[in-house]
This record gives sequence, structure tokens and C-alpha cells, in this order.
Amino acid sequence: MQIMVNGIEVSVTKKAIKNMHLYVKPPNGHVEVSAPANLSNESIEMFIRTKIGWIKRQQEKFEHQPRQTAREYVSGEALYVWGRQYYLLVNYSNRGNSLELDGDKAILTVREESTAEQRGRFVNEWYREILKAEIERVLPKWEKITGLHPDGWQTKNMTTRWGTCNVKTHKIWLNLQLAKKTPECLDYVILHELTHLMEKNHNNNFVAHMDRFMPNWREIRKKLNGQILDCFEK
Repeated sequence: MQIMVNGIEVSVTKKAIKNMHLYVKPPNGHVEVSAPANLSNESIEMFIRTKIGWIKRQQEKFEHQPRQTAREYVSGEALYVWGRQYYLLVNYSNRGNSLELDGDKAILTVREESTAEQRGRFVNEWYREILKAEIERVLPKWEKITGLHPDGWQTKNMTTRWGTCNVKTHKIWLNLQLAKKTPECLDYVILHELTHLMEKNHNNNFVAHMDRFMPNWREIRKKLNGQILDCFEK
């Protein structure tokens, strides 16, 4: 359910747990609370109110994080691929769209009359293809390390999470924006979601598994959340 506390929208999920857990999630500071199933809504709201100062401080960190400006997909704009910055060079052709990386340039070929929205859709699908190819390479490595295997995976643009896991269907989703981040970030998110297949909550058991499989996961998470954000995530 969604509740509003001091002007802040909070997603509340009631579970079979003993204690409440509060999260301010990247990349845009979305607030989530996990609460015991028998706890009243009034008690949950009171708990959130005691944390308002901390919530706002965390959201300010995301607010001041560097973000790309809205793009028009014209020459000179910046494009990020696997954490590296490229400068967009737009060429025109009626023979089909393409995007190629050459040195520090990302050469985008489109129809001259194409709109920014049309160019954006093409670039997003290009990101999707390179992300899917990398997932197909990286996922089997972590399946072998952990012994965990999802029943399926998909990519999609998400504004509040880098990945999600449906523990009932054993399927995971990975944020399309990961194609813009440094490669180890994808490793971290894949491992994070795989770990949810054996531990639903972010409890001590979950942390212990993450520590065992990727001892430096905290540093990678910090690096992921500190990299430049896309404009639509604001």
C-alpha cells in the first residue's frame, strides 16, 4: 500500500517479520517500509514520522547526485556506455538507424526528420541489446558460483530499483540503465537478485550470503549509486 507522511510517499509492505525495516532506494530516493503483518497502519506511520529527518537527508544525497540533462540526441551530447562517456555524433541517412562506438565518439545514424523521441527509443533498444548480451555472458558465471538459477529474466527501465526478483515465479528483472554503468555494477545487481531466490528479505542471512559470494559488494553498491543518473530518473 501507499501512504503519505509529511509530504513523502511511502510504499508499505506487510510481511511475516518481527521488526520494521525502512529503505530509501536508489536511484531517486523512493521510500519503502517492510512491517510485521499484524502491525497497525497508525503504528507504521508513527515509526516513519520518527525517521523523517533521516529520510530527507538520504533523499538529498540522491537529489544532488550528478544527472544528465534531457537529451535531444544531437551532436555534442554525452552518452554513457558501461561507465565510459562518449560524445554523440549524429549522421543522417534514410537507409536505417545505427549506433556505433568509435574512440570517444558514439556515432548515431538516423533519418534527418526523426524526432528526439524516435531517436531515444532507438538508443534505448540499442542499450537493451548490449545489456542482454552482457547478461547472457555474466549470469551463467554467478549461477555457477551460487548454485542459484532463475526461471527467467527480463530487462526494463525502472526508476526506483536497479533490479527486482519475484521469489514466487523465480524470475528477475534488471534495469536497462545498467548498460550505462561500469561492468561490475551488473555483476553486483545480478548477484543481489539471485541471492533473493534463497533469501527474500535483506536480513543478516542475506548479507552473509552476499559477503560470501562477493566480499566487496558494498563498495560496488556505493559506486553504482554514485554514478551519474539519467534525467528521467529524477
